Formats: sequence, C-alpha cells, structure tokens
Amino acid sequence: MTAAFDGEGFRDHLATLTLGRPCVVTAHTDSTNDDALAAARAGAPHGALFVTDEQRRGRGRRGNTWHSTPGEALLFSVVLRPELAAERAASLALVAGLAVRAAVASALDSAGVAKTAQVKWPNDVVVERLKVAGILVESQMRGDKLSAAVVGVGLNVGRVELPPEVKARATSLVALGAQVKREPLLAAVLAELETRLARLERGERDQPPLSSLVTELSAFDAVRGERVSVGDVAGTAAGIDALGNLLVLDDGGLTHRVSSGHVVVETWERES
Repeated sequence: MTAAFDGEGFRDHLATLTLGRPCVVTAHTDSTNDDALAAARAGAPHGALFVTDEQRRGRGRRGNTWHSTPGEALLFSVVLRPELAAERAASLALVAGLAVRAAVASALDSAGVAKTAQVKWPNDVVVERLKVAGILVESQMRGDKLSAAVVGVGLNVGRVELPPEVKARATSLVALGAQVKREPLLAAVLAELETRLARLERGERDQPPLSSLVTELSAFDAVRGERVSVGDVAGTAAGIDALGNLLVLDDGGLTHRVSSGHVVVETWERES
C-alpha cells in the first residue's frame, strides 16, 4: 500500500452530515494536528479534515513520537466544535476510540479475521493487546469554554516498520490479515465518530456525558479485570464510568477514579 491517499475517492465514500468537509489532503506534513489546530484558530468549521500520507513530526500523548511508514497508515485530524463543557473535552478521546474500534472491527470482520478490537483507556485501540491505533485530542479554549477540539488519529493499515521497542507492542490491519483501502476506512471512522459524538452531546445536556456509551465502553474495555498502575494508583481495572474516568480497585478495596494518565498493564508488560 504505497499509493497516495485519494481525496476524490474518499469523498465518494463519505456519508456523514458534517465530518470530513472540507477535506485537505497532503503528501506530507509535520503534523496533521498542528495543521488542524492552526485552521481551527483561523475559523475552520466543525468537521474540517486534514489527511496526510506522511508525518515528519507525528506525535502521541505524553510527547511520544508516532512512528509510521509513508503511505501505510491512515493519518488524519478533524476539527470539532461540539456542544460540550470544557472539562468534558477529555471524553472525546474515548468517543473517538470507540469510533475507530468499530471501524477496525468491521474491517476485520469483512476480511474473516476472528479477532476482537478493543479500546485501551484512555486513547488507544488494540487487537490482541497490540496497538493498532492511537488518538490525540488537543483543545482550544475561549475563556472557560471549549472553542474547538482537534482529534488526531494514527491507524496502522498496511506494512509498518517500527523500532524494536515499539514493534513488540504494535500491529497493523495487514499484519492481522485484513487488506483495507484507506479511503473507505476513513469514511467509516468518521461515520462512526459522528454518530457517537451526537450521543455525547445529547448526554451532556441530560446526564453524565458518556452514559449512553458506557455499555459499549464496558463491552470493549481492553484492561477491565487486569492488574494495572496509573501513576501512584495501582490495583485491578474495574471499568470506565460515565464521566470517562478509569476505575481502579486497590488492594484495600478502595475504588479510585482516574481522570488521566498512562496505564501500565502488568500482565502485558511481562508478556511483551
């Protein structure tokens, strides 16, 4: 898979109401998130999309580098202007994770691959404990209100060349047995995201924002029941609540609600 991303072909697959329009496609850029953030500051509308074949300075959470082979990954960022309180912006990573997970699951199913895609709190999609996609959400504030959020996604689709320390923990759709074109895959991700984003906004008005997605989060929670540590908190992962917090039950029986941080899954670390 080395053909350039086909913007016109993508538009033929796009079935969303708002996400993906307008769409800017580049052969390479430093970071699609940087491009989207700059566009958002300049007034880009909800749904504006930035796609590239290669990122020179792609990044993940905590300043990590996102490694990808040119033309082999789906790399994009979308500008969102949701009706959400500023403190709810972190929920967007989980919502995007569910959307990417659903699109990956559909691709695997269509290829006859009997493997389950899951969400690893707070921002990864994994298949059999191997990372296939990462999500980075960056917000812009206006006073105490959320002006815009940029959701960036890196999804390994084709052949990937990764450093040894990353290779043991990552995979791609091709490596899993699914040959997928990036254009319909991106259209599928955006359709899944638009549906869940609408549910998130409705939840913000009526109840804790992730209430309508808790069942889906629970069904595809990669770390539930695993021994984990997040910063100073250690114990057994006990699910994700309606505010998007990771629940961790410590050895003394106390449940901690963790709002952010890097999750280390002890079993996975021993096996990698």
